[in-house]
Amino acid sequence: MRPLRIAILTHSVNPRGGVAHCLSLAEALCAMGHEAVVHAPDTTGEGFFRDARCPTISVAAKPIDGTTADLVRTRINDYLRHFGSPAACDFDVFHCHDGIGGNALATLKHRRLIPGFVRTVHHLDHFDDPSIAEWQDRAVREATRLLCVSRVWADWIGDEFGAEAEIVGNGVDLDAFQDRPTEADAVVRERWGLGAGPIVLGIGGLEERKNTAGTIEAFARLRETHPGAQLVLAGGASLLDHTPYRARCLATLDALGLATGPGKPVVVTGPVPNDQMPALYRVADMLAFPSWREGFGLCVLEAMACGTSAIVSRLPPFTEYLEPGDALFVDPARPRDIAGAMASTLVPEIRAALRAAGFKRAAAHSWRACAERHLDAYASCASLRPEPIHA
Repeated sequence: MRPLRIAILTHSVNPRGGVAHCLSLAEALCAMGHEAVVHAPDTTGEGFFRDARCPTISVAAKPIDGTTADLVRTRINDYLRHFGSPAACDFDVFHCHDGIGGNALATLKHRRLIPGFVRTVHHLDHFDDPSIAEWQDRAVREATRLLCVSRVWADWIGDEFGAEAEIVGNGVDLDAFQDRPTEADAVVRERWGLGAGPIVLGIGGLEERKNTAGTIEAFARLRETHPGAQLVLAGGASLLDHTPYRARCLATLDALGLATGPGKPVVVTGPVPNDQMPALYRVADMLAFPSWREGFGLCVLEAMACGTSAIVSRLPPFTEYLEPGDALFVDPARPRDIAGAMASTLVPEIRAALRAAGFKRAAAHSWRACAERHLDAYASCASLRPEPIHA
């Protein structure tokens, strides 16, 4: 295949799984000789949450203080302004990873500025607002080629839209995520007041689909036998409004008598600097990730690569790419089940077995292999562009 110029569109510059996926995918494509440029709306102009080994473009974005629908509409228009000329659309392939980019590209296709686009569906949400629901569906319907990171969502698209989606999976950067301790480990412990533990790590902030409330209730049970245990809830940057669920989680913490803050039983960090994430995985005794709904769950591979045991829901997509011995599978509706898994990860024999299996599972997911699975879709979309006329 000839080298391609690929515009990859994501929804923000913040540390979310889909954004991390876009950056790592583009880096792998660039290493293969293509030019993959990651675009994202950026209200600050400060760029992505980490430095990237690929070109990036911060799309000028207007600050917005309104409803989620107002935000989505504004971000679509931010993209339309950026790609409003043929010169800005000088790419062989356009590839979006969410409904914001998908709607912008669908409009550009109708304006005949681009011939089509590739869409990766990481996961889809339920929205009560009809405008947002329609935008989400349009970004799937209008795509020229559909990709998914897991079988569960490919099947869902087939059932709901009657469309075929190819599975591209995910990867993990084994150069960044390693089990070898660094100076950052001590920095993380000191910054958040982490003691002897055990340390339970949750990723995604306080969010309903992450089942944060279930993790909190399970953690409270663990502290009955391990009073020095601490729960670190990291991340949480999101375009969606999770205020009601966050309030529910905080009320649960209060009812359980779990104080929050550095050095306290529960530490809510917010987004963590990217260079500190491997250290945070390493200082944790386990990753508790009993989510209700995920596209893939990239943080599971990251934790495994750092030697940290993972607790996941006995649901797809986890049951697709993990074998029974790779992680501890739990019923996300049963905090007692989750608490039991937390305790099990502290048993030396179980911990050692999970650590060994996790290293093997993470090593099997390379970003290059993931990038190669995109090439057929890219080639088909690139073929739709008319050949340039040379004088």
